[in-house]
Amino acid sequence: LTELDYWDHCLVEPNLNGEVYEDRTCQHLAKMFESCLSRAKKTKLHCSEVLVPEKLTRRIARDVLRLSSGEPCGLRGCILYIHLEVENMCKKLDRIIYDASVVPTFELTLVFKQDGSAWPSLRDFFLIGACFTPGFRHALKLSPGFRLIKKKLYSSSAGTVVEEY
Repeated sequence: LTELDYWDHCLVEPNLNGEVYEDRTCQHLAKMFESCLSRAKKTKLHCSEVLVPEKLTRRIARDVLRLSSGEPCGLRGCILYIHLEVENMCKKLDRIIYDASVVPTFELTLVFKQDGSAWPSLRDFFLIGACFTPGFRHALKLSPGFRLIKKKLYSSSAGTVVEEY
């Protein structure tokens, strides 16, 4: 191992640590989204389960990190509003302040979308009549699509960025 090889190896190291940190942060954010949906099931969504497409929360977490990367405090300066679009109406599900010790510099609004192509199963019809109060659904299926809206709080000239996936 020459001295040059040693320095090359050291230069690669911080980048790997950054990837590990980003992966952990991504996993943590995905869990936060899943917890939010879980809490909202009975209180705001009036259903017994929420069906989430595979890797949806992970994809959203990556996009949230990407939109946070150019901000002065990164993700720590984010207020995250989580909504669900159901039948052309938006329901507020949660508000997450990623790091309460940091003054927020931007807001992100995440809008999950209901899968409109999902037909209720025969089982749902029986369950609705037999066990649940009116307006209570057995399962709510989310679409793989979502919307992220970014609004900077520290600049009056900065516009709002809307990204649809």
